[in-house]
Amino acid sequence: MIALSNETLGSVPKAIEKPGYDRSKLTAGIVHIGLGNFHRAHQSWYLHRLMQSGLAQDWAIVGAGVRPYDNLMRAKLTAQDCLTTLIELDPSGISGEVVGSMIGYVPIEDGNGPLIEQMAEANIRIVSLTVTEGGYYIDPVTKGFDETHDDVRHDAANPGTPRTAFGAIVAALKLRRDQGIGPFTVQSCDNLQGNGAILRQTVVSLARLSDPDLAHWIDGNCAFPNSMVDCIVPATGSKEIALVREMGIDDAAPVTHENFRQWVIEDDFCAGRPDWAKAGAQFSDNVHGYEAQKIRILNAGHQVIANVAEVLGIETVSQAKQHPQVAALFRKVEMEEIVPHVTPVPGMTPAAYVDLVETRFSNPRIIDTIRRIAFDGSSRHTGMVLPTVRDALAADAPLDGLALVEAAWARMCEGTRDDGSEISPNDPFWDQLNAAAKEAKSSPAAWLAQRNLYGDLADDPRFAGSFARWLNLIYRDGMEAALKIYLKGA
Repeated sequence: MIALSNETLGSVPKAIEKPGYDRSKLTAGIVHIGLGNFHRAHQSWYLHRLMQSGLAQDWAIVGAGVRPYDNLMRAKLTAQDCLTTLIELDPSGISGEVVGSMIGYVPIEDGNGPLIEQMAEANIRIVSLTVTEGGYYIDPVTKGFDETHDDVRHDAANPGTPRTAFGAIVAALKLRRDQGIGPFTVQSCDNLQGNGAILRQTVVSLARLSDPDLAHWIDGNCAFPNSMVDCIVPATGSKEIALVREMGIDDAAPVTHENFRQWVIEDDFCAGRPDWAKAGAQFSDNVHGYEAQKIRILNAGHQVIANVAEVLGIETVSQAKQHPQVAALFRKVEMEEIVPHVTPVPGMTPAAYVDLVETRFSNPRIIDTIRRIAFDGSSRHTGMVLPTVRDALAADAPLDGLALVEAAWARMCEGTRDDGSEISPNDPFWDQLNAAAKEAKSSPAAWLAQRNLYGDLADDPRFAGSFARWLNLIYRDGMEAALKIYLKGA
């Protein structure tokens, strides 16, 4: 068993690819905030591939976090010199690769002083983030910046000792402006349509609350490229730890991922960038189209099956795809109610993308839990499912399946499965959702009355009526019976 570190790289089993570049000669160019599994299997991997070709040696990543729980990941990664074993789970076999594009991890402290100092260094030209879809302080109904959040209020009142990643970015940019260093690109790698525009809104709006002149400088000088990111990356647990040990490596934070990646980026960088295209990324002026296709079909597709599967006691996505009714629900909702509202992108029609997603979801080697994809429904439904509901209403198109999906979410948030077992809290706003779900058991309108989620959709009789019908049916006859009725077209 090889304990992963710079010193032991030479002893890594030959079957596992390892860095062929001299990591001691790498210099930092990127600070990435939010060192979860997705970043390490995606952006970090693309950079690693460039480094394997002798490129981008001055673009190494320094990791960062802003919450106390990030200390655990920092401890794991720094103990192994920020190396990560990636394990590709192809249906035809498993392969491993050690990625070395990250060279440090900023200490995590109250007030984020070390992070601000790191981002203010002149060699840092990109600050990227994966902070989840719900982490941008967006009002779910107006889509504007939420100035009322306690974190935002804190950072506006204490700009030198911020609590949030965005406050730290603002503080670092102030230092760079005052010292004449210049701006950096701020790059979102989260699943949000228009993620760059949303990130610009968050950073500039937060800066404006404490320093309008600085906000104007940031808005005029920094770049916020939109991007679409795609790779299914399960959470790491005991099975993943055991898998990497079977490969002969002692890695405290391995990452498993599917045999598919995609990264489409708007070429809008104010201080240079790595040539990610040479590692397979796409630069496009039509990021919005790729984002819409992925978010509306893949990410919304996760929500189509997540809550239904949770209520039925199904544990993984691939198991859900083996369930006849769940698999048929996915296909019918996608093809009849989502695809008609998605515009093709070069090389991929929406229908063909559904076929691709079905294949990816069915990969039995990917142990992607239903609990993971059901997490944070309050941001995922509002950002990934409800926009299609609104399109369907505007076009007088079918939406019964989407209403069923929303009813399944309400049923899941009630906190029990059809077999009576308990569903643990699985949303940052679980208490609110759980209370509304329990009231909706006898009065379905109580769920849609959550205006912070549904806005005026509760007032639309076609959607509200279909939602109420499905929720009542689910409680009366069970989830599987409701699925069968929908699939019959009854």
